[in-house]
Amino acid sequence: MQGREKRYQTLNNHLKEQFGGKVFKVALDGGFDCPNRDGTVAYGGCTFCSVSGSGDFAQDRVDPLPLQMRKGIDQMHKKWPHTNKYIAYFQNFTNTHAPVDVLRHRFEQVVNEDGVVGIMIATRPDCLPDDTIAYLAELNQRYYLWIELGLQTIHEQTSKMINRAHDYQTYLDAVARLRQHGIRVCTHLINGLPGENYDMMMESVQRMVADSDIQGVKLHLLHLMKNTKMLRDYHYGRLKLMEKDEYVQLICDQLEIIPKNIIIHRLTGDAPRETLVGPMWSLKKWEILNAIDDELEKRNSFQGIKYA
Repeated sequence: MQGREKRYQTLNNHLKEQFGGKVFKVALDGGFDCPNRDGTVAYGGCTFCSVSGSGDFAQDRVDPLPLQMRKGIDQMHKKWPHTNKYIAYFQNFTNTHAPVDVLRHRFEQVVNEDGVVGIMIATRPDCLPDDTIAYLAELNQRYYLWIELGLQTIHEQTSKMINRAHDYQTYLDAVARLRQHGIRVCTHLINGLPGENYDMMMESVQRMVADSDIQGVKLHLLHLMKNTKMLRDYHYGRLKLMEKDEYVQLICDQLEIIPKNIIIHRLTGDAPRETLVGPMWSLKKWEILNAIDDELEKRNSFQGIKYA
């Protein structure tokens, strides 16, 4: 089932075409914080975010970055023992939320490690000052680079509810400034946020691809985690967790309106079982991906088939 040809443009296939073989990402913790956690723009962080941030499966930040990289490679080699090309993925928290000399020091520790062919940097649209953009443009000249921008939703009322502490225009401006330097941008959206219905989630995708020149998208199911502020929304009835079939149908509908040239980085996510409140069906990642494939086959549909 997993080996069949996909009806959407996967990151895995894109990287194979780019580098001539399997490439895997190594999730790193660069030791950064977030501006809506440390008081720069707000406190408390996004309401869905756990104390460990978005990188629950990233390496331990107490380890030096080169050691994190080596540990991550060793772990991934258990699954892909013959792969010798890797991408350093700065995943956890906001990885441009620091002075540019700090960014340079941390990123440069891993980009020259053996086998590293590229770097992916997850960040927020409001953490890209001009000198950081200039450094990213420099990195883009030297390495294969993706900037992953957390947008989560285009709806301002949802953004305020989840404490994003930036607006949609900030995202649009960030994409435009990155694209001036030819930097690849992957936008991250979350399906299932409190108060959002089917039409709102579809609109987030539709407007994102219409309004911004992006090269990749990451669609993610909301994971309700222990020790997060979003638990209050759940207990007060403001959040209804999505059902598996509902999610699969939504993802297929979203894929149909995403242009064929945009790389799909992810269609579901991972969460630690011990901290996940729900949906528990999300733990079976391959079942979800296979269900998406089955539904697209049933429809005889493809990514971009309804893009206009």
